[in-house]
Amino acid sequence: MVGIVVVSHSPDLARAAVSLALQMVHGPAPRVELAAGTEGEQFGTDAARVADAIVAADNSAGVVVIMDLGSAVLSAEMAVELLPDPSIQTRLVSAAFVEGIFAAVIAAAGGASLDAVARDAEDALSAKATQLGQTPISTDADSSTLAAGTISTEEMIINPAGIHARPAALIVGALALLDAQVRIATATSHQVSARSPTALMSLGARMGDTIRIQADGADRAAALDRIVTLVRNGFGEMRADPLDQLRAEPIEAPFDQLRAQRGAARPHPIGVSPGRVVGPALRMIDQLTEPDPSIRLPEADRSAAVERLADAAARVATQLRDRSTAAGTVGELMEAIALIASDPDLIADAGARVRDQGLTPERAVWETIELVADSIRTAGARQALRVPDLYDVRNRIVSSLIGRAKPGVPDPGHPFVLLAVDLAPADAAGLDTARCLGIVTEEGGPTSHTAIIARTLGIPAVVGAAGVTIIPDGTLLLLDGSTGELIIAPTLDQQANAATAPPPPREALARPGSTSDGHRIALLANIGSSSDAAIALQCGAEGVGLFRTELCFLDRTEPPSLAEQVRIYREVFAKLSGRRIVTRTLDAGTDKPLPFLTQTAEANPALGIRGFRTVASYPQLLSDQLTAIKEAADAESAEIWVMAPMISTSTETRSFARAARGAGLPMIGVMIETPAAALQASLILTEVDFVSIGTNDLAQYVFAADRGSAALAELNDPWQPALLHMIEMVTTAAAGSKPVGVCGEAAADPLLAIVLVGLGVSSLSMAPSELGEVGRSLARVSLEDCRRAARVACAADSPAAARKAVREIVR
Repeated sequence: MVGIVVVSHSPDLARAAVSLALQMVHGPAPRVELAAGTEGEQFGTDAARVADAIVAADNSAGVVVIMDLGSAVLSAEMAVELLPDPSIQTRLVSAAFVEGIFAAVIAAAGGASLDAVARDAEDALSAKATQLGQTPISTDADSSTLAAGTISTEEMIINPAGIHARPAALIVGALALLDAQVRIATATSHQVSARSPTALMSLGARMGDTIRIQADGADRAAALDRIVTLVRNGFGEMRADPLDQLRAEPIEAPFDQLRAQRGAARPHPIGVSPGRVVGPALRMIDQLTEPDPSIRLPEADRSAAVERLADAAARVATQLRDRSTAAGTVGELMEAIALIASDPDLIADAGARVRDQGLTPERAVWETIELVADSIRTAGARQALRVPDLYDVRNRIVSSLIGRAKPGVPDPGHPFVLLAVDLAPADAAGLDTARCLGIVTEEGGPTSHTAIIARTLGIPAVVGAAGVTIIPDGTLLLLDGSTGELIIAPTLDQQANAATAPPPPREALARPGSTSDGHRIALLANIGSSSDAAIALQCGAEGVGLFRTELCFLDRTEPPSLAEQVRIYREVFAKLSGRRIVTRTLDAGTDKPLPFLTQTAEANPALGIRGFRTVASYPQLLSDQLTAIKEAADAESAEIWVMAPMISTSTETRSFARAARGAGLPMIGVMIETPAAALQASLILTEVDFVSIGTNDLAQYVFAADRGSAALAELNDPWQPALLHMIEMVTTAAAGSKPVGVCGEAAADPLLAIVLVGLGVSSLSMAPSELGEVGRSLARVSLEDCRRAARVACAADSPAAARKAVREIVR
């Protein structure tokens, strides 16, 4: 690809502009080098630094240099003369700084030539000028004379946001390697080149607008087809419309809009927090109106508006941190969301929009967070689950700025089933467990914050119930958080076993886990901190089956020191002295990015560099962590088992085992999260002392179904017989000689726990609040009952059939 060098007096300005451009790139990005500021990041430019940046950016395709103003141009010109290799092709362009970088990065990522990248950068500002009615776009695309062989079509824009930055970048990328000249226009705009992202955005094409696409050149048909496909797919931004039925057939009652009749179950949602309840529906209040983009502040008022914005963000961060005092996972999530509200880059970007464009502070925050949300969505479905966190922060800041209460959970004064598109962590954490019977959301998945907090609070929850928010308030609704069953206006028979009031706090695990005939099963807790450890003890946990150590690495620009890690681990180990603590080494990657790990964004992070694979690039990170775990264990006399995540081969297993034993750790294991690991379980078990099955990721890979996708939630159901067979392969390989645990969400299902024990699993690890119920479930059945349940579940042809068959055995 063509390389790009950005020359600016201000390092902060250069970094922000490049970050904006790179967020629009899908797939490999061009090499972008910054030559911003002087030594020590002082204000100014340095020709020698520019020359070094040109050399670093060159990949034999040439380098485009974009400068801000004044001496930056002189430094760039001098840098070309200083180049040690005069054969490096360079283009110094007079493009507008931000627009030029944006256009050049997207063009280079699409494989454009050096001259084409330079031309796109030069033309970038003309799109804005045209939009403001100042000058026409200077491009051949304005010609009203069509070349011979030109083909054209018209398409309606269907995605709600129209052709904004992300769709524009997708169009440019789709044409990158095609020999075609493509022009797009609306009924009210000039034709613009489809290879210019800024020109495409200047069209102002919104949902419902019709665009005319014209193409000529050798690949004109392919070019037209690619753009039409993007438009018809809504540029990947559409979600299923629950009202499709309204367009196809008449309705008799509001329930028909959900394709459900009275007493009929709603298909496809997934249960993420167990419990069966029935009560009146209550929809989440969400009436915040998008701030007007047309309002412009006088220059004299802008500084004060920037200060108001910063003050509002600080207030929101403080409010969220006040909630972070909650124990365990809930508190940690609140602290993470508070960090978003206090993010200096976010506040600086919004402030710049106020200062430079005259936007109101509430509009500036809205646009800034929307841009960040767009970039997160493109990073994959797992990251997209975090978008509601961003929107929650946005809504809180905007509400603070305009002096109104933030939309949130209503209080009707009686028990209710809460309905929402999605639930922000701050709202979920603030639920009144004495009133909220259950939660149903349209979006989210088993690992979303709604699911995590619902399980922590013990509130039954169902996610992925598309269209559920059109159910009128007061409608009687039954939900089963184990099966995902959702019934509108249930019959009396269907209500028979459902709770109509929140249950009292769940009883702790009263005795060690075992079946009625004395077969022992260790019942352990999943934790992420010392406060979680305290909760686990209160709930009667026999030990810990999964200590997620990555929580102490979150939001760090540098990894914690060895001494800091020892302190953090000791706090956890001290609370659990004498009990087993299965400690997982750092589970990070582009699916769970950490700031101090420099990793290129991946098109599919779930299939990328994550877990143990990360240490191939950062071996010292693993070495330090193992050393810290050992030192902390020795100091607290703790029974530590250590395991590595995301293992696929016996070679990886051997490498980890060698490192862990070198650190002096006695019990070494790995996680079985991939089909490859399950298929090679016998080989893997020759290298380690135990294995732990992560059912969440294992299901994702067995069914090629993203675990964060609500649309694919049914495939990620832990009752899927194929997944149970995969677990059985692992326990068979162990043959009872080495421990096999389950630390995925499957372990928390009291009925499925019986099946897992029957398959040969020796320990179950779960959210602490679920330990008592799982323990009581196992105590009611014999080991032979468990084995019979496992056989019928594996023989079933669907999750529903498996559940039904097992219930018949253990009723």
